[in-house]
Amino acid sequence: MFPACRYSIQAQRCMRVLKTVQAEHASLQLYAWRRNGSSAVTPRITSHYSIFPRDNDPRWEGVEMERFADEADVVIVGGGPAGLSAAIRLKQLANEQEKELRVCLVEKASQIGAHTLSGACLEPSALIELFPDWKERGAPLNTPVTEDLFSILTKKHRIPVPMLPGLPMNNHGNYIVRLGHFVRWLGEQAEELGVEIYPGYAAAEVLFHEDGSVKGIATNDVGIAKDGSPKDVFERGMELHAKVTLFGEGCHGHLAKQLYQRFNLRENCEPQTYAIGLKELWVIDEKKWRPGRIEHSVGWPLDRNTYGGSFLYHLNEGEPLVALGFVIGLDYTNPYLSPFREFQRWKHHPFIAKTLEGGDRIAYGARALNEGGYQSLPKVTFPGGMLIGCSPGFMNVPKIKGTHTAMKSGMLAAEAIFPKVTAEDPASETTGFHIPEYEENLKKSWIWKELYSVRNIRPSFHNYFGLYGGMLYTGVFYWIFRGKEPWTLKHAGLDSAQLKPAKECLPIEYPKPDGKLSFDLLSSVALSGTNHEGDQPPHLTLKDDSVPVARNLAIYDGPEQRFCPAGVYEYVPLETGEGMRLQINAQNCVHCKTCDIKDPSQNINWVVPEGSGGPAYNGM
Repeated sequence: MFPACRYSIQAQRCMRVLKTVQAEHASLQLYAWRRNGSSAVTPRITSHYSIFPRDNDPRWEGVEMERFADEADVVIVGGGPAGLSAAIRLKQLANEQEKELRVCLVEKASQIGAHTLSGACLEPSALIELFPDWKERGAPLNTPVTEDLFSILTKKHRIPVPMLPGLPMNNHGNYIVRLGHFVRWLGEQAEELGVEIYPGYAAAEVLFHEDGSVKGIATNDVGIAKDGSPKDVFERGMELHAKVTLFGEGCHGHLAKQLYQRFNLRENCEPQTYAIGLKELWVIDEKKWRPGRIEHSVGWPLDRNTYGGSFLYHLNEGEPLVALGFVIGLDYTNPYLSPFREFQRWKHHPFIAKTLEGGDRIAYGARALNEGGYQSLPKVTFPGGMLIGCSPGFMNVPKIKGTHTAMKSGMLAAEAIFPKVTAEDPASETTGFHIPEYEENLKKSWIWKELYSVRNIRPSFHNYFGLYGGMLYTGVFYWIFRGKEPWTLKHAGLDSAQLKPAKECLPIEYPKPDGKLSFDLLSSVALSGTNHEGDQPPHLTLKDDSVPVARNLAIYDGPEQRFCPAGVYEYVPLETGEGMRLQINAQNCVHCKTCDIKDPSQNINWVVPEGSGGPAYNGM
């Protein structure tokens, strides 16, 4: 069991009643904002302590806030492919050399793999390095790729594109997997080696030594009411201290965002760019099932200047199962675009519909993806910590793969850490160990060579011809130079800055879902198994509660209500009947981070909810 320290709330009854009344009055206050010389009011939306500190809240007076602390050699944040590979490699080295090494891993999902979502076509290179005997160990790689199709879709037709050997998307030798199941298997291997894994505990805060180096992390507090007040069952999170802390939170991690600023890790790289990926699992007619078949497409329903594409993978899991999804770059410009509804519309293309007709949809989910690649890689080491996996962004975008690079980054981190933390007289300039050898080893590894070779493919789509210019670049320059062309293209900039004002764009008319191939948003979210404790402060926090209506709705027609794949954000009329307000349905959140990335005002800050909350994916 994860150690925890339980406290009773120390306050006299009468004082608690008085403070509660005072707090309720404060929580109902309306914040004024001015626009065009007139005055309006905005209801309070955000109640999270990261925006409204408890020090200034009388309801928290007398509440015991001391945390229980525990020590480990290495703490890992995130139970994905990178974090688990790092943990496994550390314990492999410790067991080989008969060294004592305590490795603790915390994961915000209720169980390992429950928040994992990917296409997923796995390149097994890193797995082979980590476990040469992976087949004997029963790794759930059941579907070797047998067929590779690539298409350009028009509204009614398909144009086949030859998949030449050597191009990034050639999948010979790869496996179609349910990544959540693979991650769960990695967790089992880690526990067998002695890694301490604690699912259901979200890392909420980075801790620092007096010299500024990372000391470890603190898990989230529990028992806080939606209005920000302590419940009678309030429990303080606990601290985990370590010589080195690895941050493998996945794409756009909320702790990594803080580390970028504190250590200026993005000083010498371009801004990260992203996409949103939406996915469904279907059981189809067995006559249409082709285990091992991979289908990718670009084109319709997107225009040539919107980056994106689709996948449809036929799994061999004992039943006629297919995984399908749609990916859209978050540098799109039209605020009326809805990634979810583009995905639903795509399924009606004749080439796709023929596979799905008569089938049953059994799962849905979404997540953001790093697309910046080589140009957007930050510095990954700092005093007391490291960034691994999708947190810094090791995804190979043209391959549409990041699991193998994430795993390898975790393994390289472990190999750099091990001799330092097990040395009898470890040398470190700071209290938290600074291990720059990790970044040096990354630059010597096949990760660096792989990402460098494809560095220009994604930014090549920013041209007058869009999709077609990018494909031409890939076919000509990548084929000729093999990624060694003597120039490096730049990205367009922050995704949040790419939206045009609504008045400059045409609304998009989406067809109504038919309930057979396409579906509404809320029934889709229900298939994700998403659940959060309802009575907690919304973890989708706003830096300024007035900005959504005053700017996002006024200028961009409220794009939050369209780019969120879970129906978290809604604009609804004020109770007075005059004007609108933003409603945040935080219980729906699938933890994709799209809102934090694409918000044109950069006013949304995603923070962790109580541990165990979020989606409950089963092999997504």
